[in-house]
Amino acid sequence: MEAVPRLGTSLLVPSVQELAKRSLNEVPSRYIRPVDAPITSTLPKVPIIDMEILLSGDQMELEKLDSACKEWGFFQLINHGVKSSLLKKLKAEIKEFFYLPLEEKKKLWQKPGDVEGFGQAFVLSEEQKLDWGDIFFMVTFPTDLRKPHLFPNLPPSL
Repeated sequence: MEAVPRLGTSLLVPSVQELAKRSLNEVPSRYIRPVDAPITSTLPKVPIIDMEILLSGDQMELEKLDSACKEWGFFQLINHGVKSSLLKKLKAEIKEFFYLPLEEKKKLWQKPGDVEGFGQAFVLSEEQKLDWGDIFFMVTFPTDLRKPHLFPNLPPSL
């Protein structure tokens, strides 16, 4: 049997949502980044792939997709045919997930050394600066990469 590929690793860290509920006098130092490099607004734009054009066999759109995958690793897909009502429903259900009590979200907590689940991804050291936000990440396809402990604990609406 082949080993299941790992997507990365992460140390477990406290829930930012729970930290924010406390009466903190200051933001914990792990969440404060140095102001060395100013953030510029001249960042390159995420590639946009048009599914309708891609399905028509357009070679330029196929080359854009190829480039986006190789250079970025992701892209925005438009004209994909998914109804906006379904996208709105999914967004609302995901938002509700983050409002669940911590005890419910702990059923989906990341396991040590894994990036899938509820928490933060790619935390590699105790000194690393952290993002001020929690995530929930899981692989759904291919199905053989799914983490069986996550699916049964998802809220029924998801």
